[in-house]
Amino acid sequence: MRLDVVTIFPEYLEPLNVSLVGKARVNGLLDVRVHDLRQWTHDRHNTVDDSPYGGGPGMVMKPDPWGEALDAVRADGDPGIAPVLVVPTPSGRPFTQELAVELSGRPWLVFAPARYEGIDRRVIDAYAEQWEVHEVSIGDYVLAGGEAAVLVITEAVARLLPGVLGNAESHRDDSFAPGAMADLLEGPVYTKPPVWRDRDIPEVLVSGHHGRIARWRRDQAFRRTDAHRPDLIERCDPAALDKYDRALLAELGWEQRPDGRFGRAARAVEE
Repeated sequence: MRLDVVTIFPEYLEPLNVSLVGKARVNGLLDVRVHDLRQWTHDRHNTVDDSPYGGGPGMVMKPDPWGEALDAVRADGDPGIAPVLVVPTPSGRPFTQELAVELSGRPWLVFAPARYEGIDRRVIDAYAEQWEVHEVSIGDYVLAGGEAAVLVITEAVARLLPGVLGNAESHRDDSFAPGAMADLLEGPVYTKPPVWRDRDIPEVLVSGHHGRIARWRRDQAFRRTDAHRPDLIERCDPAALDKYDRALLAELGWEQRPDGRFGRAARAVEE
């Protein structure tokens, strides 16, 4: 996979040289290229922003440098491969594991992290006519710029590429992973020693009974999801649940509604 980032702070992307992403680059699994947007400016101050039309606080990133930068990145790539433009923005669609899986299947991602009040809208609209464009948000909060979001998205996508993880099955049981974990958070994990500060690991994990272990892990996933993200249980697909899942949900205070989805069971009114 090729990954290009256009930014006014190239040094912010230094973490892409370490950990799994760094190893993927060294091993030739990920081709990362970071570009300084200011090299496509033409004034002595390397200006990339200007005041917004219509007034208001803050500054807006100018379309000319962005247009030249994206055209140059495209011209430097394989003409037979269409790039996907990823624009981190609080006003975008939520970035999810499902979207990470989708992007991991694309051969070329180009990131456009904004600063100030954002990029002139005409840039996004123009490239949406040529490229596949994803405006994505990594959470309901606002950062000083989109570079941190680029790091988040890149790591989420890169770890899904073949050969990046030491164990290809490692992401199968991730929180939100497609399949059985699509609407669940991963449960707790343990390692040696078996006793730490008078705390034992759950007995089932040393039982050697793979069926019981798998059931325990799924139950723990439901319990953690119930505690931290009940909204995921509300949207889960009832058809994906077995009788043990349903029994546990009932124990946790959930009931199936007429539409088939699950909701919190109404508490009995004490007389």
